[in-house]
Amino acid sequence: MSSSSNIIYLSHSQIDKVKWNSCIDTANNGRIYGNSFYLDAMSKNWDALVLNEYEAVMPLTWNKKMGIVYLYQPFLTAQLGVFGKKVSEKTISDFIESIPSSFRYIDITLNKSNLSGMPTGFSIHRSNYVLDLNFSYEYLYQNYKENIQRNIKKAFQQGCTVQKNIDVEKIIELAILQMKSHGHESKENIERFRTLYTDLHKRKMTATYGIVSADNSLLASCVFFFSHNRAYYILVGNHPDGKSSGASHALIDAFIKDNAGKNMVLDFEGSDIPTLAYFYSSFGAEHEIYPAVKINRLPFYLKWLKK
Repeated sequence: MSSSSNIIYLSHSQIDKVKWNSCIDTANNGRIYGNSFYLDAMSKNWDALVLNEYEAVMPLTWNKKMGIVYLYQPFLTAQLGVFGKKVSEKTISDFIESIPSSFRYIDITLNKSNLSGMPTGFSIHRSNYVLDLNFSYEYLYQNYKENIQRNIKKAFQQGCTVQKNIDVEKIIELAILQMKSHGHESKENIERFRTLYTDLHKRKMTATYGIVSADNSLLASCVFFFSHNRAYYILVGNHPDGKSSGASHALIDAFIKDNAGKNMVLDFEGSDIPTLAYFYSSFGAEHEIYPAVKINRLPFYLKWLKK
């Protein structure tokens, strides 16, 4: 690919969304998060770096606080970075160097294919887990750890059943309940997700699953998104009563069973949290690394704010 002199900065209004989405759709490392409709829904603001005629692109998701403009990672947007065909190490480095100096603080994650070309001293490795579904269900099931198989059996022995196409609001309600127990998620981000889901549902890029108890209580639930031969385990809502029932194990198993044998990867979207990492890996999912970048360009008297 060409040098950084051909990488230009475009404000949001200057971006050709048709060419942009064509680049994301045909990129070797394309992800759903890079599509303009995803960014429009989930990012507060976004501009872009573009190489030549959309040969490669990099969204710049930004916000402003106390007069300082900074790059941040939007809610439920795991991997962004540089997308394109055969993106080289130099191209990645050139894109990072081309981020305008007006963005005084940068804290973003890129995608797996961007591992090379990261600036020395500014790159952090993040963890993801992915499961190749292009095998028979029997083969995939045999690769589950014993505790996963035991919990799946336990859930159905207790009378749990699988429900599909459940109301997304029920999943959102449980997800908010979980978020409150771990901190706080803004109402604005939840509304952004509702907007995104509505759009993707119309595009037939969604699926909703739930595990219901014998007394018809929703114990585990999830919204899945689809693109680029990937299924994204995007928004999870689990009821506290479902922790000991094996409901979440049964939900993932039901999805795997329905999609086994397809040319598809199940993307668990993380995690750096050891308990979640172990949970995902117990389904036979493989560990993969993707990069995050932190660059602090704040004046010396403000640098302490972002330590």
